Amino acid sequence: MQRAVFLDRDGTISEEAGYINHIDRFHVYSCTPGAIKKLNDAGWLVILATNQSGIARGYFPESLMHQVHGSLQTQLACAGAHLDAIYYCPHLAGGAVPEYSNSCDCRKPKIGMLLKAAEDFQLDLPSCFVVGDRYVDIETAHNAGARGVFVLSGYGKGEHLYLSPKWPRQPAYIAQDLSAAVDWILQNE
Repeated sequence: MQRAVFLDRDGTISEEAGYINHIDRFHVYSCTPGAIKKLNDAGWLVILATNQSGIARGYFPESLMHQVHGSLQTQLACAGAHLDAIYYCPHLAGGAVPEYSNSCDCRKPKIGMLLKAAEDFQLDLPSCFVVGDRYVDIETAHNAGARGVFVLSGYGKGEHLYLSPKWPRQPAYIAQDLSAAVDWILQNE
């Protein structure tokens, strides 16, 4: 069985900019390539798991999301880093685009994306981490039996300040950003 670090996209590896409806709005945090390379070098699989309901809402086509992910992989490769896989959920019940307007098992905090990755890579989910800037990422980790690491980038600082007292489950760790999250994971693996 293998282990992986699942990363949220917006607010975790890239700037939170609402719905990325144009490639020019996608900006990777400066710490991201180095943090992912540390995980690569330490033998961890690094997997992107992202909700992308803007597709179902009709805000942007699925092709734009693929363009964004291609740009991300190119930027990582320039630093000698890579994602092992990208999983995304384009669905939203009541969405404007009929083919994506449904309830699914992949929209976080449901764990369909993690289960698919576990099948594809023979992952031991309890040995994995989920890193994100929203409580939904921590809930996803809990639902999968993995450990959640919350980052204060993106929506993280506000969610933590105003909403964390009501969270039914707390993260295993709270980090300033992805770089600090990766350092903690590598120290506590």
